[in-house]
Amino acid sequence: MVNATVINFEAMALNVEDGSVPDWVQLLPAGRSVRGVDGRSWTMEDANALIDSFLARNNDLPVDLEHATQIKGAQGEPAPAVGWIKELEARDTGLWGRVEWNGEGETLLRRRAYRYLSPVFKFAKRTGEITRMVSAGLTNNPNLDLVALNSADDLTEETTMDPAVLEALGLNSTATSADAVLAIQKLKAAETTALNRAEHPDPKKFVPKADHDLALNRISGYEAEAKEREDEAINTALDDAIEAGKIAPASRDYHLAACREEGGLDRFKAMVDASPVIADKSGLDQKDPTKKTATLSADEEAVCQQMGITAEEFLAAKKEA
Repeated sequence: MVNATVINFEAMALNVEDGSVPDWVQLLPAGRSVRGVDGRSWTMEDANALIDSFLARNNDLPVDLEHATQIKGAQGEPAPAVGWIKELEARDTGLWGRVEWNGEGETLLRRRAYRYLSPVFKFAKRTGEITRMVSAGLTNNPNLDLVALNSADDLTEETTMDPAVLEALGLNSTATSADAVLAIQKLKAAETTALNRAEHPDPKKFVPKADHDLALNRISGYEAEAKEREDEAINTALDDAIEAGKIAPASRDYHLAACREEGGLDRFKAMVDASPVIADKSGLDQKDPTKKTATLSADEEAVCQQMGITAEEFLAAKKEA
């Protein structure tokens, strides 16, 4: 059960000088233990958690007279505020609040009609941990034996939390419902951010799948064209080298594999430029360049012309004879 309580501290004097109105007021003293003049005590483990709860609710906290919000307001009577707490801040001296005073509040403070401030907060009954700031009231009786407002139904919250739920939210066993609400709100905010990123990805980091596939297809096409042009250049270089007699036709496959390695074509061209002619094409059999054909003498060529036969027919007949 989380209860709201009104608590006065003698150290909470506004210390207003004549004619001045404080912008910042102290709401809770520093230290883990918060003790009231009536003997009760509470703990404030983390002032920043109270600030987070305040920011999550996004509501200003009223500053009234003698806790009219909790007393008169609960009975349906007017309980006007004399100022609003717009901001909370954790300091070495405790939890402070920035107040925007209205005309009535400024008048009361300048006249020093009220000199003390009494905070109202909610706390976990089992642990005494302060979970949320509710309001603050101007008072002149800081030594009042105050009564906890745990009898007011509208200020009572159930805090029995399933341990599994707390664990799933990353909270410890002493966490309150306010802590759980805050954790859930953070998860929702993170989920909303993730969904927005998924629906509207950063175009600098992501591209649509269709564009990605099209780019891959174009790259594949460019690679195929580049390989085709490279093979054409290699074959041309090999043919030219054979034609120039710089390499033997039988070594073509060897040079082809070497040219297909990275930088291989450039190395082959440099080698060819620096090599002498090592193969003479004259007398090579065109069907099998590795074999030389028999040559005819001038007289034999004359016989072929007179008989109207080819050199191959003459040689075949010569071979049979």
